[in-house]
Amino acid sequence: MSTVYVVGGGLAGLSAAVALADKGARVVLFEAAGQAGGRCRSYFDAQLGCVIDNGNHLVLSGNCAIYDYLRTIGAENALVGPRRAEFAFADLATGERWRLSPNEGPLPWWIFDSSRRVPGTKPADYLRLTALLTAGSTRRVDEVIPCKGALWERLLSPFLLAALNTEPEGASAALAGAVLRETLAKGERAYRPRIAHPTLSAAFVDPALAFLSARDALVHCGQRLRRIVLGDSYAVALEFPESTVPLSPGDTVVLATPPWVTRDLVPKLSVPDEFHAIVNGHFKIAPPAGAEPMLGVTGGTAEWVFAFADRISVTVSAADAIVDQEREALATLLWRDVAKAHKLSAALPPWQIVKEKRATFAATPQQVAKRPKVETSWRNLLLAGDWIDTGLPATIESAVRSGQKAAQLAWRRNG
Repeated sequence: MSTVYVVGGGLAGLSAAVALADKGARVVLFEAAGQAGGRCRSYFDAQLGCVIDNGNHLVLSGNCAIYDYLRTIGAENALVGPRRAEFAFADLATGERWRLSPNEGPLPWWIFDSSRRVPGTKPADYLRLTALLTAGSTRRVDEVIPCKGALWERLLSPFLLAALNTEPEGASAALAGAVLRETLAKGERAYRPRIAHPTLSAAFVDPALAFLSARDALVHCGQRLRRIVLGDSYAVALEFPESTVPLSPGDTVVLATPPWVTRDLVPKLSVPDEFHAIVNGHFKIAPPAGAEPMLGVTGGTAEWVFAFADRISVTVSAADAIVDQEREALATLLWRDVAKAHKLSAALPPWQIVKEKRATFAATPQQVAKRPKVETSWRNLLLAGDWIDTGLPATIESAVRSGQKAAQLAWRRNG
């Protein structure tokens, strides 16, 4: 019986392994780290005395691939969030607060109601965004729409910054358009915010590992792939430090590793090579009564503030300018914004700073052009990852879609 070897136990690799095991394929997964999950992980933090996620990974209700993955592993109820897509914002510089309240259907009549749209905007401002929906792959956002005004500063810029992890003015207009097509253009039901509950690992990783185990898939953690032996048309072996796995004629490899690792393993492959950081701050303090579960922030360093039952967390995207600061300085900086946003007078509580220096590829037209397809020049070697050319930016949805596409192609070859 042929085997599909999945290399990389992040969400791209897990989603590929799950989809294949669900079809009855023989799956073997290798993960270099001591645990699966990749950048979507949870751990017990001794400094805070509780389990935290490495970052605040937001999911939207219209993320079809994610929900398909969660249903398959029996974790469809692991995401929680409001019944409607209402987004609260606060401007720390002016003290102004507002809410975005879109309507359910795809026709955006809410933009004609001043109480539901961004203050200081007009319906025509929103209609101009349609230019992004058909933008070419080589164009930047600032070449397609005006990057100024209330709509840009109070909604579009923070929204695209979070989705693309790149300063949005210079980001790919095509990727920005893809984000809008799957969210604002579909109506409120497509972008209700969802957070993993109780943790990322409990939602995305642990049920997947249990699912794989129940279907006799093998998962080997702490196994870093050193080399792929490549022939003219096929990968012929996987070399690990302590063993070599020969590939039979019917076997397939799904390589779900970060782009810099993939480039080392497949040197001729084109991959993105510029990246941006994300900084997350976690503070062990109960949020005040009535605190918004998710608050968009402008006029400060923090961008999104998440209120959990026992802590408050902050996310800063495209954080290259601050990522190398001392951790305590970052905690002080971010806590100042949290205290102002939630009107807290408490001194800096117990904190933790989590840095991802290469969180995602830079979502510029130049870097987008370097994204490879799932298929490679080797017939039995497929790729998966949020950096693969999925048509979406580097998000959880992109990672899962790439894994599912790789699984589909592997099954077509082996099934």
